[in-house]
Amino acid sequence: MRKLGIDFYQRANVLQIAKELLGKVLVTNWNGPDGYREETSGRIVEVEAYNGVIDKASHASGGRRTNRNEIMYADGGVAYVYLCYGIHHLFNVVTNKKEAPHAILIRALEPITGIDVMLERTGKKELDNSLTRGPGNVSKALGIFTKHTGQSLLSKTLFIAEDDFVWSKRELATSPRIGVDYAGADAKLPYRFFIKGNPFVSGKPK
Repeated sequence: MRKLGIDFYQRANVLQIAKELLGKVLVTNWNGPDGYREETSGRIVEVEAYNGVIDKASHASGGRRTNRNEIMYADGGVAYVYLCYGIHHLFNVVTNKKEAPHAILIRALEPITGIDVMLERTGKKELDNSLTRGPGNVSKALGIFTKHTGQSLLSKTLFIAEDDFVWSKRELATSPRIGVDYAGADAKLPYRFFIKGNPFVSGKPK
């Protein structure tokens, strides 16, 4: 695998980057309770793009800035992790350059390595489609929390890599995003990208 470089993230077209993230591998490599590294990884099968200040579904809509979303205004190539419903830690990739708050939510992965560790983290007995299906489960399985907001995606402990795997164009699909009804007309934008028929892809938009 080859770790993605900073140039991948610091481009202006968040939709293009989101599409290109499909098939890439998200990797975490944290220290476990015994002090040894616990590597977990999964192939990205579902993402949602958030197009900055002009996107009413974005946390940065209208130029909004808070302690929570300030990292969205940083140079691309860092993590933005926020808490949803006070329970779920949702992992986003910050893209574009400083002051252009683009982000991509990683909604689902197909597990590759460290499945035993993922099962322990999630309290599951055996692998099923729910392990890394949906953004909350992605973060739980890979040990990602809000404390990781701002961490570089070029680090040794949290990064995205590519290998020689590619999806065929027939397998790629697009839809509106999930759970953004508050965004009015922007809720209908085709900013969700996923792999057709993949069992780890999360629920369909309303």
